[in-house]
Amino acid sequence: MKYRIEIEDVQTVDEIREYWTNENYVRMLEMFNYPNADDSEDENLRELLFMAITDFEPSEAAKLVLEYKLGEHLSEGQIDQISNDMLVDTVCEEYPEIELQSTLFHINQLLFKAYNGKFPSSSATIIECSIESLNNDSETSLTEEMVLRLLNNGLSERNIVRRLFEDQLKGEKEFPEAEHIIWELKNIDGNEYKITISGNLIKKDEIISSEWKGEIEESNGES
Repeated sequence: MKYRIEIEDVQTVDEIREYWTNENYVRMLEMFNYPNADDSEDENLRELLFMAITDFEPSEAAKLVLEYKLGEHLSEGQIDQISNDMLVDTVCEEYPEIELQSTLFHINQLLFKAYNGKFPSSSATIIECSIESLNNDSETSLTEEMVLRLLNNGLSERNIVRRLFEDQLKGEKEFPEAEHIIWELKNIDGNEYKITISGNLIKKDEIISSEWKGEIEESNGES
């Protein structure tokens, strides 16, 4: 399968506001003891939450948000550890369970904004591009693995994904991590895609080409 990739825009952002819903804000306000949160105007919920959060010590606030979003995935001991580590390190970039890194990013940046910088900041990279199939007789839905392998040729050799997953990107090994490395793969329209990924894994300046071709097989890799 042959494709043409064209990079249209790359942004580095320190939060993805749409991740948090008004329902999330109301639930968290209740956790932070804000009365009658569901009676508040939607446009005020975020600022009200920030005010409610800052009535708590940073590590305690982190613990509450971690319990809310990841209580089913982390033990009490893990939450205690992460809530303290977040004050001195960008846990979301280094946490060994890669499937939790995106959620940890959103939690980290919410707290970073609420406390006006008391938590170390992290970033996300948003790539807008076109990925055009050059195989006129075939229509294939692109997966996160396919997209990462197609992006490979346009990345700097110092890129961490290239260094950590060299064999997977070449199709020589299975690549289950791909669906967690890419936080969101959104087909905007036709060949147009929006890719959201950790700024630690792909930095804006590590995309060194604006257009290139790539070839991948639909089924590849061995256990």
